Amino acid sequence: MKLTLRHALMTGRIDRIAIGLSGLCVAHCFVTAVILGVLASAGGIFESPIYHEAGLVLAILLGAVALGHGAVVHGYMMPAAIGSLGLGVMAGALTMDHGVQESLYTLLGVGILALGHDLNHRAGR
Repeated sequence: MKLTLRHALMTGRIDRIAIGLSGLCVAHCFVTAVILGVLASAGGIFESPIYHEAGLVLAILLGAVALGHGAVVHGYMMPAAIGSLGLGVMAGALTMDHGVQESLYTLLGVGILALGHDLNHRAGR
């Protein structure tokens, strides 16, 4: 079967991918915190802003495609609104100094975004 963007949107595949990426983000934040606690010298590599900026860009792109498509197809704006809130919290976390507060806000934003994708996926069934 030929995989197209339309097929991926209609089957909820993009929402599932986005939820999986949210899980990877949580794992990244957790692993980074553990590694920083154990190996302080590795902190510069894993805390590079490029990881967080690239992740946010990817989250915005997937969110715009999947949540926007869902709002058009099933007519529910709530998943897109919740997902947008999550993206906003994630973007706000990027403005903070690296530390516990930034990690907590990032994880909160990721969780809210994943909730939006889950609601979008459920609405499309």
